Amino acid sequence: MSSDLQWLLVRKHNSFMVKRLPEGPILSKEPGNLTNIHSHKFSGLTNAETIDIREKDSSVVITTRKPSAKIHTVKKSQHSSTIRPRSGSRRVSGIVSRYASKDYRPDLRKFALARASAVLASTKEPKPEHEKKTRGKKALKA
Repeated sequence: MSSDLQWLLVRKHNSFMVKRLPEGPILSKEPGNLTNIHSHKFSGLTNAETIDIREKDSSVVITTRKPSAKIHTVKKSQHSSTIRPRSGSRRVSGIVSRYASKDYRPDLRKFALARASAVLASTKEPKPEHEKKTRGKKALKA
């Protein structure tokens, strides 16, 4: 079944749609959707080639779907790689660029890099804030 036909079937009714406001945008929480926008371009359900970036055990997991028609099981049709937070942003950009390459969804490169960077930043522990020193007249009063 073509991806266009699949999109026509699931675009109005599926369990991943999130409608918060009546006049606002429709969001989606399906796996493989990088921007969480309910549209055919970003749909993880209907596209044969998807990139999914998630956090798992304080590391970033990048999962892609193999677009082969011979693979019928979900586990065999997906390829995953894990990035630890210590790896740095250069490694993340290299891996994301490799997955969103010229042959495999180059239109998602910017969105995949933004998602991977945001997930990697959320896994890092925040730096402790230092107490501000009082200066000027307030310091003289104390």
